[in-house]
Amino acid sequence: MQPPQPVQMPQPQENKRMSVPQIMLIVLVLAFAIWYLVTTLTPQSSPYATISAGVIGSRYTGDCLIVRDESPFDAEGVSSVDYIAEEGSLVGRGTVVCNVYSSGFSTREMTALQDYRDQIKEYQIKLLKQQVTTDARMEKLEADVMTRAREVRELIGGARGNMNNQEALLSAAIQARQARLKEMYSEDQRMTRLYDDEQSQLQRISSWTKQYGAQSEGLVSFYSDGYEYNLTTTNCDQYTPAQVRSMINGQKPSGASDQYAKGKTTIYRLVRDGHWIVLMLIKDSNWNPVEGATYELKLENFKDTMVQARVISFTRTGGELLVRLDVISSVKPILYIRTCTGVLGDSVSSLCVPNRALYTQDGMPGVVVVREGYQFFVPVNVVDKRDGMVYIAPIQQDSIYEGETVRLF
Repeated sequence: MQPPQPVQMPQPQENKRMSVPQIMLIVLVLAFAIWYLVTTLTPQSSPYATISAGVIGSRYTGDCLIVRDESPFDAEGVSSVDYIAEEGSLVGRGTVVCNVYSSGFSTREMTALQDYRDQIKEYQIKLLKQQVTTDARMEKLEADVMTRAREVRELIGGARGNMNNQEALLSAAIQARQARLKEMYSEDQRMTRLYDDEQSQLQRISSWTKQYGAQSEGLVSFYSDGYEYNLTTTNCDQYTPAQVRSMINGQKPSGASDQYAKGKTTIYRLVRDGHWIVLMLIKDSNWNPVEGATYELKLENFKDTMVQARVISFTRTGGELLVRLDVISSVKPILYIRTCTGVLGDSVSSLCVPNRALYTQDGMPGVVVVREGYQFFVPVNVVDKRDGMVYIAPIQQDSIYEGETVRLF
């Protein structure tokens, strides 16, 4: 017998690795496939664009001094003021604005008047309780007063209506009832004496009182800062940039304190609506505003105000530019503003195209306009560039228009 032969185990086959040329070939195939898909499936951008309208402009920030067309009214030896007109309301010529009590007036006089009126009220209630017969007219007047009082209460509770009108109606109803009471007890000696005492006290108080009425139409205000006396729409062009800066910093114009030195008190001011002036200080040594031109003015405060302002004149000294601006607009938004920060802007209309539409020919920038299948080079001035767009103005006026097609490069 032959001895058993040794069993040979199969040898594992070695893994074949890809060569560098094979890897490069695969990468090239994949890149070609991606390029083919992108170029095939992605729509091509249009080689043309449309001329659009654009607005460009500059903005200048500065400090503003407000000048209103207003007149202050003052009085000497003022003890107190009883305001009749409402703050900020429009009053006409002759409208009662307020009653002014002189320094010799004492509040004791008002206390005495109220005491007489309380006595009249108490005695009237006593007489009404003693009334035996029913007075139909008096009952109707009482019902009117209660109805008006209930309507006022409903308005306070949130009902819709005009509170001022309702208060006037209630006051009229109370006066009508009071007149009837006076008529009913006209022969009562005690009541007559009380009415006489009330009237005497009213005459005594009126001797210390002066009534002020509006001398012209305007908005009435009982708040004053003292600038109104020497800073007006007729003389504001006389102030230099340094003086305006001083007033913005809180220094009242020269002569404004004379009224207080003489013991006078400003009781109200009357403001003409529809026109005011802004003295604006701008720290810009290059800009020259155009007199007579209109700019956009934004006054920045707790409630921004945007208006159109026309340049009256301007002065440049000490590195600051003082621009005097005339505003034709309601004065209500700036009725209580004297100083604030403002932004003055000039907006210029121009034509706008994408950056790729700009083409240079013989050293001259321009655009290629497409009209009825033909292409024309039109030279332009580049006004500004921003956000991928070019703001242009044609060198030859009316050579290109908004809405026309231009070629992209």
